[in-house]
Amino acid sequence: MASSPSSLVFKVHRREPELIKPAKPTPHEFKLLSDIDDQEGLRFHIPVILFYRHNPSMQGNKDPVKVIREAIAKTLVFYYPFAGRLREGHNRKLMVECTGEGILFIEADADVTLEQFGDPLQPPFPCLEELLFDVPGSSGVLNCPLLLIQVSRLKCGGFLFALRLNHTMSDGPGLEQFMAAVAEMARGANAPAVPPVWERHVLNATDPPRVTCRHRAYEEVAGSTSSILTHDHLVHRSFFFSPSDITALRRLVPPHLSHCSSFEIITACLWICRTIALQPDPNEEMRIICLVNAREKFNPPLLPRGYYGNGFGLLAAVATAGELSRKPIGYALELVRKAKADMTEEYLRSTASLMVSKGRPLFTVPGTYIVSDLRRAGLEKVDFGWGNAIYAGTAKAIPELASFYSPFTNKKGEDGIVVPFCLPSPAVERFYKELEGMLKGQLVSGGANSKLIVSSL
Repeated sequence: MASSPSSLVFKVHRREPELIKPAKPTPHEFKLLSDIDDQEGLRFHIPVILFYRHNPSMQGNKDPVKVIREAIAKTLVFYYPFAGRLREGHNRKLMVECTGEGILFIEADADVTLEQFGDPLQPPFPCLEELLFDVPGSSGVLNCPLLLIQVSRLKCGGFLFALRLNHTMSDGPGLEQFMAAVAEMARGANAPAVPPVWERHVLNATDPPRVTCRHRAYEEVAGSTSSILTHDHLVHRSFFFSPSDITALRRLVPPHLSHCSSFEIITACLWICRTIALQPDPNEEMRIICLVNAREKFNPPLLPRGYYGNGFGLLAAVATAGELSRKPIGYALELVRKAKADMTEEYLRSTASLMVSKGRPLFTVPGTYIVSDLRRAGLEKVDFGWGNAIYAGTAKAIPELASFYSPFTNKKGEDGIVVPFCLPSPAVERFYKELEGMLKGQLVSGGANSKLIVSSL
């Protein structure tokens, strides 16, 4: 099911932004980020939003703003680097100066009920800039707060928890670990169940740096005319993949790929549909970059329990626009699977060495689509005392470039996957047309082979 932008407009009354400092004194020291953390492609702020229902058992003196504000201060005693500021050293190396200045916090009241956001509750969300206010001067990567949190009470008794994270500090699982700790404190704990671990050196380059793998996610390519980020009118949408949608896509998969994961088949599907929608030159190279989590990938584990830095690699599959448009879904699916399979400990070390030796470059941008799977990050289970979130995920896609897969349960009780995306206005309808066609077992614009090859499964 696709989402459409809501016409809902409402007022949000915000208090003045404040800095929440750790509840107790914390060390003033410098902590180096890893060579995975401080790459150019992570030097931005990522917006996350969680929706919570009214809980009658929390009436009375239980104000979510007060409870969460106090819990953050207690949690920052353990996660004190978040209360610091980023500095840049030699060779663009990033480090946190643990100053204890605190994170930005905004108390707000929104003149709206949860029900007015509509059903299904999925991006794009109306008035997002009011629910996650960009405090002037706060959005830089260096010398700025590393977290901005806004808690907005709703008229119905529910509330929204919106957050903006400096991505160099943490990834999805790392953020969830911090937020789970805040939730534990909110429910009365004195310390996090999982103690935070810094140890960013485990993902540093070798000395001297040794690039031993091919890194197609970071290749330097000439800019293209059709898919470089030059469009003015961009449209935010999202799509809910239900279990029946994923079953429909599986019918298109050849037998030797029938054991593929939902992530892999959705990724292949979106890569094809997005490529056709953008109408690039048939000979243009198109990239899909998958963020592959290293936390549960290796035995013994590469990252210690409690590690909250960025613990993933960027793995790329490459094909021409013509190949993606003409060939059956199995072609793209096989490329995605092969790219993911390249994720090894050596690949991560090689990536870190590439960052150091090349000045921490940006990933390849022309023709690129980035996907990240947040379904197992566990953000929806963050319970401040009001129960689990009914939506927890990124507040929107990164325009034209990246989508984050979030878990979602629709009103039928079906557990599915929400994928926000952002494309130039003319491409959106073409995207939907291709996606709907694929879900019905055919490609609308497949050149000579307009029908997708359907397996016998």
